[in-house]
Amino acid sequence: MLWLLILTLGLAAGTIGGVVGFGSSVLLMPVLVAAFGPKEAVPIMALAALLANLSRVAVWWREVDWRVNAAYCATAVPAAALGARVLVGLDGRLVEAVLGLFLIGMIPARRWLAARGISIGLAGMAVVGACIGFLTGLVATTGPVNTPFFLAYGLVKGAYISTEAVGSAAIYMAKALVFQRFGALPAEAVIRGLAVGSSLMLGSWLAKHIVLTFDPAQFRVLLEIMMLLAGLAMLWGALLPHA
Repeated sequence: MLWLLILTLGLAAGTIGGVVGFGSSVLLMPVLVAAFGPKEAVPIMALAALLANLSRVAVWWREVDWRVNAAYCATAVPAAALGARVLVGLDGRLVEAVLGLFLIGMIPARRWLAARGISIGLAGMAVVGACIGFLTGLVATTGPVNTPFFLAYGLVKGAYISTEAVGSAAIYMAKALVFQRFGALPAEAVIRGLAVGSSLMLGSWLAKHIVLTFDPAQFRVLLEIMMLLAGLAMLWGALLPHA
């Protein structure tokens, strides 16, 4: 029954994540923590998220902006490895609280920048990659934090989902390798991560048909709603007492 719940929620989370580019980890982490404990839940989610992002890349392959990814991943991947190494002895609740506040604040900030025609170039995406890569190494997910920057660069719908997914996949791969190197990704966690990831991958394929029904303006509003919910969820998770 536990695995039926996890895989069903994984399918739903994968579909939502496939539509807006994030949200899978936010939805799944509480269940994984309850089932396996926080120490094992993070590497399981890292592997599952890697598979989910690879499936989003496959679905929207022709719309990936490789120049953005080259700039983003050049700094994000080594920063994620560093963050994952630091995570071994760190409580990430304060980081999550700061990210939650930042994410909510970026909703009006993104609109202000867009109204003035201000966008982020490739150099800006490299800076963003370094910051978000390190933070992703520290906490379960920073997928929502990517959103305002990729939107500010000018990506939307399939181009946004696929390009963000390539960057996130590279980050999660670096994170998984570090976990494996320091013994935080045993064989049992790998099997569980693959099982959870398979349900997320199926959701990604289902999501494409939903994304195609939105126009760009509707898609941006949907992302802002999800950013608000994700920010509130991060704050809630950071404030909850831990055993």
